[in-house]
Amino acid sequence: MREGSIERNTKETQISVKLNLDGTGKADIATGVGFLDHMLTLLAVHSFMDLTVRAKGDLEVDCHHTVEDVGIALGQAIAQALGDKKGIHRYGSFLLPMDEALAEIALDFSG
Repeated sequence: MREGSIERNTKETQISVKLNLDGTGKADIATGVGFLDHMLTLLAVHSFMDLTVRAKGDLEVDCHHTVEDVGIALGQAIAQALGDKKGIHRYGSFLLPMDEALAEIALDFSG
C-alpha cells in the first residue's frame, strides 16, 4: 500500500499526518481550524484517500501557523506515500465550480 506518516513539531505547532493513498475516503481530522478540517475531510472523501490529521497550534495568536504546517506535513506524507512515483502521471490540473467559488489546482510531482 502507498502510505505516509509524518510528525512535524515546531515552536508553534505539533502536527501528525497519516494517509493511505489507496484508501476508501475515510477522514479523521482535528486541527482546531474548522474550515481547514472541512476542506481536509473533503479532500479525503473525494480522492478516496484515508487521511488522519491531528494538529495543535498557537490558535490564540492566529491560525496561519497551523494551516501552513499541516500543508507542509501533508505534502511530505504524500511524497513519502508516492515513493519512487512509479505508475503515476507527473502533471495534473483541475477546475471545480462550487456555488459562488471556483477551485483550481495544478500539480507537478516531479520532486
